[in-house]
Order: sequence, then C-alpha cells, then structure tokens
Amino acid sequence: MTLLEDFCFKSECYYNHRRLRGVLRVLLTDGSSAVILYRIAQFFVRIGLRLVAAIILEINKFFNGCVIGRHAEFGEGLVLMHPIGVVINGNVKGGRRIVIESGVVIGAARNGLPVEVPILGNGIFIGSGAKILGGIRIGNNVKIGANAVVLKDLPDGATAVGIPAKIVRIEDKKV
Repeated sequence: MTLLEDFCFKSECYYNHRRLRGVLRVLLTDGSSAVILYRIAQFFVRIGLRLVAAIILEINKFFNGCVIGRHAEFGEGLVLMHPIGVVINGNVKGGRRIVIESGVVIGAARNGLPVEVPILGNGIFIGSGAKILGGIRIGNNVKIGANAVVLKDLPDGATAVGIPAKIVRIEDKKV
C-alpha cells in the first residue's frame, strides 16, 4: 500500500521511527492531505477516470496550495513536508522515498522540442524553494539545498546548492 508507506516514511523523517503512534501523528501534519489527494487522483488515472482525477487535483490545489500534474508518478515514500507553492509537472517520474519542502518546482524546460522533464531517483531530499528544470536525471541519495536551481544531471550521493546548482559533496567527500 503506497499511501501507508508514504506515512510510515514521513513518520521516520519526523520521529525516527515507523511505529503506529508516529504514523497517526503525521496524518495531522502539513502536507499529508496533499499526498492523500495526489494518491487518490493517481488511482483514478489508473482506472481511466481522468476527469475525476483532474477534479481531485484541483481540490488539492485549492486546499493545499500545490499543483501536481495528473500523470506525475512517484514511488512509495513521497513526503510533502509543506505543500504550499509546490509545482510538479505532469510528466515527472520520481522514485521512492522523496522528501519535498515548500515552494519546490519540478518542471519542464524547452531546450528544443519536445519539452523535457526531470527524472528523479530514490532517496532524494529537495530543500525549500528549489527548482529542478529540464530533461535531467537526479541520481539516488541526492540532497538539493534550499533555493538551488538544478539544470544539470546530479550523480548518486551528490549534494547540490546554489544558483545554478553546483555539487559541493558526493557521499561525504567534499568536491
């Protein structure tokens, strides 16, 4: 169950455990309703009820202040810490255990035709206000700093900061 794993992972992020009391507590935190509505919309997309999915995502935008495209795909463990201002293009593909802070944009860039979108690996943290744009690949276990603008691929284990984002560390080795 993807939604259960989302909240177990969020409990792990907040409280360093996956016990029931932590999972129940994170249900009441900022961002949980946004993930619930996103996952419900994805269910309706899978069964072919795209109009219902679109309506649910509009409700998500109204109540949570985030825009997640109808065809965006994320694996288990999606955490929206604070959904206000989050914008995710509908063609974005993301792996498991992704943490997204407020004001993050994961979107397309027109570097020619067709429009290209990022592909995200597993175990990614995206800091507040970060922008990830264009047909780039973000590796596994990557940290992206607050307000970073990522326009190029990031390898596994990278930590990137700045505008444009530069890699400052790869798996605990300074660059």
